[in-house]
Amino acid sequence: MSGIDSLPPLREVIAEHGLSARKSLGQNFLLDLNLTAKIARSAGDLTGCDVLEIGPGPGGLTRGLLAMGARRVVAIEKDTRCLPALQEIAEAYPGRLEVISGDALQIDWAAHLNGPIRVCANLPYNVGTELLVRWLTPETWPPLWQSLTLMFQREVAERIVASPGSKAYGRLALLAQWRAEARIVMDLPARAFTPPPKVNSAVVHVTALPEPRFPAPAEGLSKVVAAAFNQRRKMLRSSLKGFAPEIEAKLEAAGIDPTARAETVSLERFCALARCLKAT
Repeated sequence: MSGIDSLPPLREVIAEHGLSARKSLGQNFLLDLNLTAKIARSAGDLTGCDVLEIGPGPGGLTRGLLAMGARRVVAIEKDTRCLPALQEIAEAYPGRLEVISGDALQIDWAAHLNGPIRVCANLPYNVGTELLVRWLTPETWPPLWQSLTLMFQREVAERIVASPGSKAYGRLALLAQWRAEARIVMDLPARAFTPPPKVNSAVVHVTALPEPRFPAPAEGLSKVVAAAFNQRRKMLRSSLKGFAPEIEAKLEAAGIDPTARAETVSLERFCALARCLKAT
């Protein structure tokens, strides 16, 4: 018995369905159902919520989310080999699990969920960052989701919660912290996975704020931050010279030393710069 439901242990499920992890799909399975249940708990109170899960694989986290009381789980899985195992979970939780076969980067997930919505996933390494950026940069804010509870490589997790002046500080930190609260809630060693990846992992919990911390045009902020950190070793007056002929004056108007480098500039000052550039 699994300890959280009447379904068999994940190792038996993987053996029965021949679900060896595929590197091409960024798969590393987490088989300890105690750990998957802990991740589900870190997503907060799921009662009355629809939960989006990307890359459920054999369904360890899926089972945890359902056992923790999620109203419905919508799981998007690209690997068709996993569908029979996920169907067994759906049968154990009638009407509470919808499995969508396809690429999460191409599916309109919002059409399948009703609010309130939380996202909880052990993201495939090869698409995790792109999905996060999409969730953080919708056209309107607040977003459709209330929170994101996501597993990343530890290095990526540190980039999401990084502060100015650190090597990890960059575009991901600014996008996440502009309109949300982000924190690392759980660490997982490589040995917890099958097969073990080359790096450790961490779970990040991101809670959407009602409005941005500082006013700024979303597209303008995203572009200026991307340009600044694309050449992070350069002074900002050099890395951003393509934005405006009088870029030094714009930097100074935003309270930024033109000779500063991107990693030393706070979110508040980047927002001020985005506003100044928009006014050009």
